[in-house]
Amino acid sequence: MATGSLTIDLDALARNWTALDRASGPGVETGAVVKADGYGLGAAHVARTLARAGARRFFVAVAEEGAAIREALGRGPEICVFGGHMAGDTDMIGDLDLIPMLNSVEQLTRHFEALPGHPFGIQLDTGMNRLGMEPAEWAAVRDIALAAGPRLLMSHLACADEDTTGFNGKQLATFREMTEGCGVPRSLSATGGILLGPEYHFDVTRPGIGLYGARPFADAAPVVTLSLPVIQAREVEPGEAVGYGCTWVAGDRRRVATVAGGYADGILRYLTNRGTLWADGHPCPILGRVSMDLITADITGLPRMPDALDLIGPDQSVDDVADIAQTIGYEVLTSLGARYARHYTGGTGP
Repeated sequence: MATGSLTIDLDALARNWTALDRASGPGVETGAVVKADGYGLGAAHVARTLARAGARRFFVAVAEEGAAIREALGRGPEICVFGGHMAGDTDMIGDLDLIPMLNSVEQLTRHFEALPGHPFGIQLDTGMNRLGMEPAEWAAVRDIALAAGPRLLMSHLACADEDTTGFNGKQLATFREMTEGCGVPRSLSATGGILLGPEYHFDVTRPGIGLYGARPFADAAPVVTLSLPVIQAREVEPGEAVGYGCTWVAGDRRRVATVAGGYADGILRYLTNRGTLWADGHPCPILGRVSMDLITADITGLPRMPDALDLIGPDQSVDDVADIAQTIGYEVLTSLGARYARHYTGGTGP
C-alpha cells in the first residue's frame, strides 16, 4: 500500500496557464517553468499538459531536467536551462537542443568554444546576486554576445511576491538599462512579475508556482489533493500520550487515527501538534510528532471511521499548509515524496 494518494488535476493546471497567459497580455509569449520535476507533480505529465495548453518555451534548472522534458515533448519546443552551460553538459545541450541561459563570462566562453553556433540565452543579474552577469561583466561582453544572436535576455525579480522596499522598481530600471536597444527578446517576470503589471512583462513571461495552484496567484485553480490512508484507530484515555517524546497528552477521552505518511513523504515535521488533517469538512488536529512514516490525528468528532484524511484538498490548500508550517507553497509541493500513488485527472488541455 502506498503511503498516500496524490491527485493532480491536469485540467486545472492548463486553466492556470491560460489565465496567466491572458494576464501576460497580447504580444507577449507565455512560457512555463517545469523545474524540480514539475514542482513535484511529475515533469512529463506537467510539460505535456502545458504544451497542449499552448506553451512553446519551457524553463528548467539544470540540463538533466531539460533532458526529461525533451523526452516528454520531443523536438520542437524550446527548453531553456537556468543553470546555463555547466562543465560536462556539452553533449546533452548539443544533442537535445537545450538552450543554456549563460550566467558568466566563463560559461559564455565554454559555450562558444564547445558548441559554436548553438542557440543560447543570457541571464543578467539586476540586483538579486544569485545568478547572471552583473552590469560591468555584461558591458564587457555585450557586443560579442549580441553578435552571436542570443535567443533571450532574462533576469529574475527578488521581491515580486512582496516588495516593501521598492526593489522591484530598481530591478526593472536596471534591466532596462542593461538591455535597451539589444534587439533580443527579453524576460523579467515569473508568476509574481506577471501580476505586477504590463511594464514588467516584456516579450516573454515565465510562470511557475502559479501554474501549480499556489500564491502569489490568488485566482489559481487548485491542482493538488493529498489523501493519507487511515491504518488504525484507537481510544486514548485522559493522561495517555501519543507519539514520540510524549509531546501530546490527552486531557479527556479522544479517538485517534494513525495515517500512512510522514516526513519521509515530504510532510514537514513542523506540523507536529500544529497541523490539521481533514475529513469531508471536519478538522482533525495532528496530535504528537510527525514521524518518518506515520501521523496521528484526532478523529473524535467524526460521525464515522474515515478511510483517509486529507492534508491538501478542498478544506486546506497548499498555501494553508505552508502557512502553518511557516514556509511557502514551493517547499510543500517540491517536498512531495516518491511513495505516493499518483493519480492524474483530465489532461486533454483546452
